[in-house]
Amino acid sequence: MVIGTIADRLTRGVENVTDTLTSPFTEPVVRLGVTGLSRAGKTVFITSLVANLMDRARMPQLLAESEGRILAAYLQPQPDDTMPRFDYEAHLGALTSPTPHWPDSTRAVSQLRLSLRLRPTGLLSGMSGPRTVHLDIVDYPGEWLLDLGLMDKSYAEWAEESLSRLENRPGGADYVAMAHAEDSAQTLDEVRAKALASRFTEALHAARNAGFSDCTPGRFLLPGEKEGSPALTFAPLPKPSDPPRKSLWREMERRFEAYKSQIVKPFFRDHFSRIDRQVVLVDALGAIHAGPAAMEDLRRTMAEILTAFRPGANAFLTSLLLGKRVEKILFAATKADHLHHTQHGRLTAIMEALTRDARDRARFAGAETGAMSIASLRATVEQTLPRNGDQFDCVRGTLLQDDGSRGREAAFYPGELPEDPARLLGPAREGAEGWLDGDYAIMRFAPSRLSLKPGEGPPHIRLDRAAQFLFGDRL
Repeated sequence: MVIGTIADRLTRGVENVTDTLTSPFTEPVVRLGVTGLSRAGKTVFITSLVANLMDRARMPQLLAESEGRILAAYLQPQPDDTMPRFDYEAHLGALTSPTPHWPDSTRAVSQLRLSLRLRPTGLLSGMSGPRTVHLDIVDYPGEWLLDLGLMDKSYAEWAEESLSRLENRPGGADYVAMAHAEDSAQTLDEVRAKALASRFTEALHAARNAGFSDCTPGRFLLPGEKEGSPALTFAPLPKPSDPPRKSLWREMERRFEAYKSQIVKPFFRDHFSRIDRQVVLVDALGAIHAGPAAMEDLRRTMAEILTAFRPGANAFLTSLLLGKRVEKILFAATKADHLHHTQHGRLTAIMEALTRDARDRARFAGAETGAMSIASLRATVEQTLPRNGDQFDCVRGTLLQDDGSRGREAAFYPGELPEDPARLLGPAREGAEGWLDGDYAIMRFAPSRLSLKPGEGPPHIRLDRAAQFLFGDRL
């Protein structure tokens, strides 16, 4: 174990030094990490970003484009032959078909390389030809990122925290009762272990469906190729006074440690540690709709996610990253098209307040952070409708049915977001059961049918500003 850890550190150190020494003499590469929790829109974000970088008529806020310095953008084979390729063509086809539908969500790590050919600038621009910058986009589930918090916890600590958290979440009370009824000092029974893990997984899914964000371990929600393995067959149990060897509790402890060493650590070592820029997509409107408890859970989750972006705060990351850190982090509230543009400023303010703790920590560590509200693909149009003598700013779009099919077209007014974010965050921190000022509704919209002119990417809201913040300085 010690020799393996030392080897990991030496390998990472050599790679980082090699990158530093060779980067001035090779075509520069920007590795952009894209993550977010369930239903935040990672797949749509990447698809629309790439499409709008290839056809840039809707990207005026990207300075390299507005200044006419981008000569061409084209997809190339990804540099890592062992990583799945992000299926850009299939996802774009889903959004642009005659009957458009949302593409499948992120379930594993994938990658895509977009190369940008740029006109040279500066005093020596006339003496040099065009240069190329590669944008390597790495897509990974946000649920996996949350697992970082497990690395410095023992099984006993994690189990106690998980049981306490589940008591107050939908579907969690049944599992907690099951766990307390279990005699975990008895010899391991594999059938019983699977039953506990299955019921615990159901509780995590129920919590996520109710709008809660911190649902770890993340691989229980998105197991990938590890589904059914012993490393994913454990659950939190109360610790008996003196659990013997080969007992159920000891085996759960062993599997928890295997999960950290064999699943969590390789993910951070092989993928996360190489990222230069990061966007974290957040379904803030969904959390607001779910209520104060979900809102407070999202705030805490954002703060925990930032531990992954500040080396030195976590012993595991300190040894792994060896000084390399993410330079820029953007927190983006998605689905801004579900609101009239007059409320976008309020959504951005809520996003800034929601991630305040997280962004303060990142800035202290030297990372540049930002917050904004975006829509990767605009699915609605705006409309003002009269009602009872008042005017309501609405959005109109095609409703999405529960089975994923397209429904009727309808206008929707979600309610008025408060100008002061404290009107939401205050009750959330205090544990309120509901909003005092009323409910904030959400509606699920299907993607609109697109009619794109030559040179146009899909319609969006502030995707060009997000691109400028994330990597505009490298163009």
